[in-house]
Amino acid sequence: MQYYALLKKALYACLMTALFSTVQAKLFVPDLEPWGFWLPSDESATAIIDHSLWQSTLDGYLVTDAADRIYRFDYAAVTSADRQSLQVYLQMLASIDPRKYSRAEQQAYWINFYNALTVEVVLDHYPVKSIRKIYGGLLGTGPWDEPLTVVAGQTLSLNDIEHRILRPIWQDPRIHYAVNCASLGCPNLMPQTYSAANAGTMLDAGARAFVNHPRGVSLSQGTLTLSSIYDWYDSDFGADQAGLIDHLAKYAEPQLAVQLKTHKGRVDYDYNWQLNELSAR
Repeated sequence: MQYYALLKKALYACLMTALFSTVQAKLFVPDLEPWGFWLPSDESATAIIDHSLWQSTLDGYLVTDAADRIYRFDYAAVTSADRQSLQVYLQMLASIDPRKYSRAEQQAYWINFYNALTVEVVLDHYPVKSIRKIYGGLLGTGPWDEPLTVVAGQTLSLNDIEHRILRPIWQDPRIHYAVNCASLGCPNLMPQTYSAANAGTMLDAGARAFVNHPRGVSLSQGTLTLSSIYDWYDSDFGADQAGLIDHLAKYAEPQLAVQLKTHKGRVDYDYNWQLNELSAR
């Protein structure tokens, strides 16, 4: 009897932890706060921002696993020289005023900046089991509100880049497939840097890869389980569940698209905050 009492207690603790994590994440999802300072662009500009140092980092440490289709970063293997190269890249981006570039160039700039900053934050605190443990305190809120860089005299956090610049300026749900939060539940950190020329193609590829992976969309025994991203940012994916289904079906493989369109059962949400490190299996 004591064994079953302990088991029941453990199961209850796990359930409450999962529930708290879900509610907590929803509570801390930032609202869109358009930052007018970043609205200007120069559509006559032809200059291209060099992201080759970030590409070298991805080439050296991002492992694309064909078996489970989750891309992992080998944080433990990063050398001091390559860490310095990443920091030089981030300093170079911080020295640029993106408002002097075209809108398309800006989008690539901010996506690459966000992803490189995230990797730098993890490296600065590695080893760590989850990015939410970084600056998170007891609430596990993570590093997203921390001031990490200064661009054009403006102090920026990761949340500033995502929720005050990328989401409100471009108003494109595919942004969620591009910015990476260093977690296994997140859409993949892509192996190629974003550019003005390839952003559209890469955003579509990121959407298709995530929607057609179980951590994005999964149907089992009458239950549709979606990534919590679709719950946290529901307004970005459609005004209601029908709008969300339309979005998912747009990028789903044909069979999955039919299943989504005809699904009438339960819908759950899930997310894995475990760090997307190479050893995480």
